Amino acid sequence: MALMVLSHVDAGIVVAGFGSALVAALVMGLLNLFVRPILVVLTLPVTLLSLGLFYFVINALLFWAASAVLEGFQVASFGHALLGSLLYSVMGVVIDSALERLFPPQLP
Repeated sequence: MALMVLSHVDAGIVVAGFGSALVAALVMGLLNLFVRPILVVLTLPVTLLSLGLFYFVINALLFWAASAVLEGFQVASFGHALLGSLLYSVMGVVIDSALERLFPPQLP
């Protein structure tokens, strides 16, 4: 759902439909699971020198890589990938907090 909203907010990000958004979310999740830890370790010196700001670049690269693999999900440039990954993360936090308020954790 966040990818669908993102495609309406940023003209450089195109999602063909709901099915494409689901597949794109799955591919981004798999990239974050398998590729991101390797990138984080390999770029650790740069990340330390930039005080952690290079994590935004890693997120944008993975966002852009997901669009390169898929047909129904396109990102026009690295700048759109950077903005899209930031907005996608913010939307994820908002959705998470809304769900937590709707369904509070049950204490035993």
